[in-house]
Amino acid sequence: MKFTISIAPVTKKNHQQIRRNHKTGKPFIAQSDQYIAYENACLMFISSRYKLNIDCPVNLCAKFFMPSQRRVDLVNLIEAIQDVLVKAHVLADDNCKIVVTTDGSRVLYDKDRPRTEVTITEVGNA
Repeated sequence: MKFTISIAPVTKKNHQQIRRNHKTGKPFIAQSDQYIAYENACLMFISSRYKLNIDCPVNLCAKFFMPSQRRVDLVNLIEAIQDVLVKAHVLADDNCKIVVTTDGSRVLYDKDRPRTEVTITEVGNA
């Protein structure tokens, strides 16, 4: 299965905020408004035909085309796209028994068309 999410990739870990519980006043870490907007926008690009709740071993190859050449952490991008795919019901979960490999994933540069190209293939004998 292949599809493209045609917006600039955002990492999950670098977009966290410390917020306070209104009732208890205790601080907690939450995703930023920027990441939440990114996640919701991603859901719009994923067609219902891909919402299969995949629960067999797969390779998740994600090519992240960034709008700038600044350094970005591939692992954080992969974590973000996995969470998006779980929320979109493409993957049943992002644990290591389902996403057994991310071979082929990489960060590339495309100033004019930032995007994430996702390819999910079943892995035999995992």
